[in-house]
Amino acid sequence: MRVQTKGEERSSAKEASPPRPTKKDQILALFRSGIGDVADIALMTGSRPSYVGSVLQHAEQHGGYFDLYTSTARPMNVYSKFFTGQLGFKDVETARQSVAVIDRLYRQFEIAGDRAGQHHALLMALTMFDRARWTNKGDEAEVFRAWLAERLGEAAPHAAAPATATALGPRPLAPPGEHPEESARRSKRGFIDGPVGSE
Repeated sequence: MRVQTKGEERSSAKEASPPRPTKKDQILALFRSGIGDVADIALMTGSRPSYVGSVLQHAEQHGGYFDLYTSTARPMNVYSKFFTGQLGFKDVETARQSVAVIDRLYRQFEIAGDRAGQHHALLMALTMFDRARWTNKGDEAEVFRAWLAERLGEAAPHAAAPATATALGPRPLAPPGEHPEESARRSKRGFIDGPVGSE
């Protein structure tokens, strides 16, 4: 009778044990067991939340998690469909074409007075900027950064000044029982809170 060596024992033990589940399998099992928080699953599996979100989205298990690395092909909101499949940064020309799409939609939302749509366009530009720069595509990232800088440098939308506005801005609300003119005088002196006499 032949005696097995320690190496042979380990080898046969490995053959007998089932394969270790992958992180993807662990993520899906945890989600199906009732753990729905992406951060909790990431902690338990030693994964990044982005990876957990991507695995769950791909398996069509969880559609409510979005970050820099989750696919933009899955709708985040009603505006997502306008950008799906139209943005990229593989080279500078692709980045320019993407910015043209973003700018066109941003302007359309502006004409419609749709600030949420404009916000989503800004978010898409920021996402593409970050993805490009963090994959060492500096020239491509610069195309998105320049467009974002222009938008952020624009003045706020002009609105009619309220009738009670002064040279210092809108008047503060008067405390109960106080005349608004007294509140304006106190605010000019630097006292805003509290009734007269408490200064």
